[in-house]
Amino acid sequence: MNVQKKLKPVLPTLREKKRYMVFEYDSKGSLSKDAIIRSITKNFGSLVGTLGAAKAGMQVLKDKFDRNTGILRINHRYVDHVKASFVLLREIDGHEVMVRSLGVSGILKKTMRFTGR
Repeated sequence: MNVQKKLKPVLPTLREKKRYMVFEYDSKGSLSKDAIIRSITKNFGSLVGTLGAAKAGMQVLKDKFDRNTGILRINHRYVDHVKASFVLLREIDGHEVMVRSLGVSGILKKTMRFTGR
């Protein structure tokens, strides 16, 4: 008889501690959402490497993307690395761009205070 057992939940001390970062970008030309997301992840990967990017677990939340602001989720140890990658990002699809962090929070709902919504 095959009895399936439920997996034990992961203890809170063993879970990944995540942070939500609100970022804003200014560009001289119009850019697509996909181009911005692709450039941010590629630039972050080139800064920390493949293994570092995997450990960071960075995800840009596509449904929280608005005009020139967005929210990404990142491991709490890699927040400064993401900010550094923003500084190094100068050009997307031939358009000059400046990306900056507006704020970091541990709760997604509290990030709305940084967006002004």
